[in-house]
Formats: sequence, structure tokens, C-alpha cells
Amino acid sequence: MPDKHTTGDGIVSALQVLMACVRSGKSLSQLLDGITLFPQKLINVRLKPGQLWKSNMVLARAEERLEKELAGKGRILIRASGTEPVLRVMVEAREASLADSAAEELAEAVRAG
Repeated sequence: MPDKHTTGDGIVSALQVLMACVRSGKSLSQLLDGITLFPQKLINVRLKPGQLWKSNMVLARAEERLEKELAGKGRILIRASGTEPVLRVMVEAREASLADSAAEELAEAVRAG
């Protein structure tokens, strides 16, 4: 929510969720009805000074291959931390073992770059 705050903030996020409930006239459980939560694996990979992770071709190829493997069964989110020299690698998948192995592979690709 860059229009509300410059960093990730749990209180601001919670207030936005409550605002969505008020605006819709629905409870949080009603808004979440039908949403299935998948197991999730998050790995924080420390970046070396000057490491340009966006141009890491090993990471790009691994991400592309894993996106195809996860199609309809999960998702990948890779983003830089806004507060420290860390790349956050998160994978959600129907099976925890798939989320774990995919996240580990992506983290290793970051380290290799």
C-alpha cells in the first residue's frame, strides 16, 4: 500500500482489512469464504553488496521452470526487503514438500548469482 505507508506495516494492513469489511458490509470470514490457504515456505537470502539479483539468469531460469511446474498448484513471490540487504523468496504450493523444494532451489540460485 505505497499510497498509505512507505514500509510494510502490520497495523496499517490490519486497518485496511477492517476498512474492506466495513465497505463491503461483510465479516472477514465472509470475505475469505472459498479461499484455500496453501503451505508456504519463506527463505531470506542475504544479498552481497552490489548483487544485482534482477539480472541473475540462473534465478530467472529456475523461476520460469518452477512457475510452469506450479501452474495451478502454487505461486512464487521474490522481492527485495525494504529494510535490509535481503531477498525474500516465498513459494506457496498445495503440497508443503513442493513449496520447500522450490523455495530452496530459488534461494540457491540467488546465492549462485
